[in-house]
This record gives sequence, C-alpha cells and structure tokens, in this order.
Amino acid sequence: MKTFTVQNPFDNSSLGEFPFSSREDTQKAIEIIHSGKKELCNTSYFERATILENLGNLLEKNAEKLAQLITKEIGKTISDSRIELQRSRNTVLCTASEVKNIKGETLHSDAYPPKRDRLGIVQWFPLGSVLAITPFNFPINIAMHKIAPAFAAGNTILFKPSPQNYLSAKEITRLCYEAGMSENTLQMCMPDIETMGEVVADPRIHCINFTGGTHAAQAIAKNAGFKKLLFELGGNDPLIIMDDADVPLAVQTTIQQRFGTAGQRCTACKRVYVHDKIYDVYKEQLVHEAQKLKVGDPLAEDTFVGPLVNTAAADEVFSRIQKSVEQGAVALIGNKRENNIIFPTILENVTADTPVVAEETFGPVVPLFRFSNLDTVIKSVNASNYGLQSGVFTQNLAIAKKLYAELEVGALAVNDGPGFRAEHFPFGGVKDSGIGREGVYYAIREMSFQKTFVL
Repeated sequence: MKTFTVQNPFDNSSLGEFPFSSREDTQKAIEIIHSGKKELCNTSYFERATILENLGNLLEKNAEKLAQLITKEIGKTISDSRIELQRSRNTVLCTASEVKNIKGETLHSDAYPPKRDRLGIVQWFPLGSVLAITPFNFPINIAMHKIAPAFAAGNTILFKPSPQNYLSAKEITRLCYEAGMSENTLQMCMPDIETMGEVVADPRIHCINFTGGTHAAQAIAKNAGFKKLLFELGGNDPLIIMDDADVPLAVQTTIQQRFGTAGQRCTACKRVYVHDKIYDVYKEQLVHEAQKLKVGDPLAEDTFVGPLVNTAAADEVFSRIQKSVEQGAVALIGNKRENNIIFPTILENVTADTPVVAEETFGPVVPLFRFSNLDTVIKSVNASNYGLQSGVFTQNLAIAKKLYAELEVGALAVNDGPGFRAEHFPFGGVKDSGIGREGVYYAIREMSFQKTFVL
C-alpha cells in the first residue's frame, strides 16, 4: 500500500504516515456520492441552509484546534491560521444565506413573433457530483469555498485535499458530517496521481473544481472530457504604486500581502511597480518595516514569517533568489535561509526575465520595478501568461479607471493590493490564471445548470 508522510515544515517532525486511497476505495467513494445525488436533490433549500449554519457554528467552536493543526501541517503562522478560520466561517455562513436566494426567472414567448402565449420558467439545477481539489496554503477556507457552494446547489462532493493537509481535511470532513451532511453527500479521498487520472475521467464526476498549479490543471483538462471545469490557478500579480500614493499604507499592504503566509498565496503582490518620483521614499520605508518582522516558529504569537511548506519549496524559492542576484538583481534585505525558512527578501534592479519574476514565485520575495510611464507598466503586466488580480495606490480616479479597463486581470483593487478578497465577491482570473469564478453567489451558479420549463 502506498503511503505519504505529513511533516511539520518548521522542525521536520512527523505528524504521521497515512495511506493513499486505493483504487477500490476511490471507486467506492465515487459510487457513494453518485448514488446520493437523488437524496440531496430531495433536501430542501432551507434544510441545506440549516446544515451550513450548523457547520459555520462548528467551525467557530473548533477554530483554535483547527488553527493549531493548520500551523503544524503547513507552517502558516498561528495568527494567519486564526484569520483563515474566521474567513472559513464567513464563507459557510454566506453560503447558508445565499442558498435561500437561489432564484430563476420567467420569460414570455410573445416578446417575439409568432404569438404563442407560452411562459418559460428558468430554474437552476445541480450539475451532479463535484470533484473538489484543494491546495495546501488555505486548506480550510478554499475547501469551504468549494464544498459549501457545491452542497448549496444540490451537488454531491468528492473532496480531494493536498496530502500535506490530510489531518485538517479529515477534521473538517468530520465537522461536515456532524453539521448534517450525509456520507452519501460528501466523501473525502486521497488517491495517488495514477488513480487520480481515473477519477478525473470518470463519467460519474460532472464538475471539477480545482485550485492549484497550471501544469496540474492542464493534465486535468486533458483527461476530463466534457465536464464543467472551474480552475483557480496561479498569478504573477502586480501592485502599482503611483506618485500620489499613500506611501505608508502602500508599504504596509506590500508587507501584509507578500510576506504573509511566507508569500505562498496566489494573489500575493509578486511584481511591485513604483513611480520614479516616490521610488526611493517607498523603498526606504519598505526596507525599514520589513526589517522589523519576526521570523521563526509559526506557533509563536508574534511570528510574522514562518517556513515554506516543505524543503523542496524552500529550495526552489531560494534558488530563484540566488540566480536573480547572479543575474544582476540587488538584494536590499534577505537572500538568507534557515532550514525551510526564507527570510523576507526585497530585490531591485530586476527585469521581466529575472528568475523571481519570470514565473510565479511562491515565497516571501518582493521584486521592485521603477517606472515613469504607466503605459509601459500596463504592457509589462499584460505580457504575462497570468492574469489573476492586481492593485493600485492612487488618488486619481482616471488612472484607476484606465487600469481597470486595460489590465488583463480578474480584479483591480484600488488603494489596496492584489491580495484583497471578500468571500462573496467573484474571484478568479483570465489566461493561465484560470476558468470560471469562485465567490459564493458565483460558485453556486458555476456548479449549476439552467433548465427551462415551458408552460
């Protein structure tokens, strides 16, 4: 039997060795949720809402236990983990509210000739069974962004978390059952890569909701066939700081959104463009504030930057930093590593082909670009294969509107960074950053189809 080990990335201690789900167990889980579709369709909207409200309350009750578990599994700081649990509860309660408002529309055939005097009643129906695949970095909130809306829409769910989150995934699955979801509605499985290919291709799976890397998404799309695909992928997200920016706020936003979660966020500001007129002031303040950050044990209350999720991730990020410096980038702070911890690093004198910039870098690294012409920034941003989110600091509405119109991204946050997300806002990107939208209202409809009743 194939197994995997979950290790604490801070001290490399083992949290346990666990078996991958066998092919037989995975097929059994698919059959269970396939047979449970009718059961869930017969569950009323208010019953689904009540179950989700129960789940939100259970997440609040178990928040500290889950936060501690997340921190041990992935090295996220305990303060960050607690925030994730607050957001997870918000996601579930927002879904509980939204499920009561799933509504269609009525159309009249006589809007166009010939006269037929018929009504078209359009309602939303569940796609069937949803495969929810989640990443390591927000193991509970991203899971809730998939499980809760899928359940609200009337779909059964096959939940496949990252192996690194096995323990927390087992716990939230248990809480879903305690809240009232039946085992016919939700099954968690942990197939290996070979078995996963069979799951993706299985005709009993009607929708694949995946958050992760582009290469994995390409493999899924290749094998999925005619299924609904919802992909929330990576980003090389820009933060643009104009000459009229609130510099202290821009500095704090950069720190929060790039060094938080040790930079392991798809929406982290990974390219920072600073107007020439304020570049030196911004740089000086950013370096000063970054030097204050506590780095170390993620369970310590005052730690701001903990380890990356594993040694391979730390190797990759540190290698990119070093190669960037070798190619001419200047490290203002950082370029330092202790085990799986990469210290906050700020680089200047970077270009589009600098290793930390050329591809999405999942680590605490801020590359600084100096600019004087906004059109060159827009051209640079749009040259990327990614298009997730973006941010701009300016007091000029015309500039904000120009960026909103011209940037090829899924969102622009004004006087905030690309990391801004509210659980009920649409969330997703364009190009290699994904297909479809999360955000409770939008996710419910993405995992539904419209059916017309002609009377």
